[in-house]
Amino acid sequence: MLLLFIALIGCFTAWGIAQDLTTPMVAGFKRIFEMSTFQASLVQLAYFGAYFLLALPAAFINQRFGYKTGILTGLGLAALGAFLFYPASKIMTYEAFLLALFAMAAGCSILETSANPYVMSLGPEETATWRLNFAQAFNPLGTNIGVLLASTLILPKLVDPVDISSLSPAQLHTVRAGELGAVMAPYLGLAFLLLLIAVAIASQKAPPIIEEFPDAGPHVGGTGHLFGVLWRSKRYRFGVIAQFANVAAQVCTWTFLIQYVQQALGGSLQKGGAYLQVSLLVFLGSRFLMTWVIGRVRATKVLAVLALLAVMLCVFAISSPNLAGVLAVVALSFCLSLMFPTIYGVALKGLGPATKFGAAGLVMAIVGGAIMPLLQGKLVDQTSAATSFAVPAACFAVVGLYALYDLRAAPGSVRGSTESGLPGDAGPSTVTGSAA
Repeated sequence: MLLLFIALIGCFTAWGIAQDLTTPMVAGFKRIFEMSTFQASLVQLAYFGAYFLLALPAAFINQRFGYKTGILTGLGLAALGAFLFYPASKIMTYEAFLLALFAMAAGCSILETSANPYVMSLGPEETATWRLNFAQAFNPLGTNIGVLLASTLILPKLVDPVDISSLSPAQLHTVRAGELGAVMAPYLGLAFLLLLIAVAIASQKAPPIIEEFPDAGPHVGGTGHLFGVLWRSKRYRFGVIAQFANVAAQVCTWTFLIQYVQQALGGSLQKGGAYLQVSLLVFLGSRFLMTWVIGRVRATKVLAVLALLAVMLCVFAISSPNLAGVLAVVALSFCLSLMFPTIYGVALKGLGPATKFGAAGLVMAIVGGAIMPLLQGKLVDQTSAATSFAVPAACFAVVGLYALYDLRAAPGSVRGSTESGLPGDAGPSTVTGSAA
């Protein structure tokens, strides 16, 4: 199963590249199409909205046809979306790029919902956590590659060589065509990578599947009964809300860090992209540090502390839009690394046969990354990038309240080092990340 496992690791890396290659595009499209921050934030609505819409269909695909079929479906759809960037660059309309982003994200949603449990099922239960942790370690590698590609191949080419007000319509069209071509190229490379991974997985015989949730045995009452189980669980319902807020905070932080740098330091898109790269490296380092910490301290205690710290960092960034404020926004990634997997594990605790559909619900909560950036973008347009960080501050507060709820709830809360989960953008324990 070595080649199959390597190909699956490639999936984790690929959707990390896709998500964080897209994050800097909010600032990029604002620059190319000369639109408001709110309009440019539709990039995240298209991307994370697809996660919301495709999560539940992905769960049905996995249940009916198996994880391998789900993975191949996700890879194929994501590759198609990436290839759509070529005609979009020729059509030269914002809507065409949003359609391509939506198709690519839809494929990534199915891919994430399928790949995590598939990795867990490829062997003995006692080593499932190790396999998933190892595979997910390559997801933040992909996020860093995505931002690096955007910072080096796209953002530097979005600087007009001349005063565009002095150009004729034909000359301006030529300049914009070159800028959109720069956007297209990395996505075409990603499309070929996704197809290569799909061929590698399709060519391998699927091994016997070991159920990833041993306690999720046969059930009576059908799908409706399973949804009833989910609705009656306060820990799960509140967990979906907390995951919505967590992903919203993550996407808001990383999306508007570039514009915060531009306003606080007077920097260029390229300089903002460099700070975003540093932020993701902080995220990667914190991932491994938090893995060590939650092996010794209850994960939700650490979650509560990090959420409070994140709120304080946001407040500081709002009040000090300077280099210190930029460093505070970068430091938010340190707090984010633990959040997705901890919320995920706590929310799924004790759901039994409803676990698979519960996992899909937590993927749907990723829609927070589609909705809240629109609100923050509106605040940027009406106030400033610094003031807009009140939005992630509120989201971090919701995450902190969920951590406190779990600490005060009846025994049964999970530790990050013992529970497992499904999709996400990143995390230090058994599940990834994003968005995520």
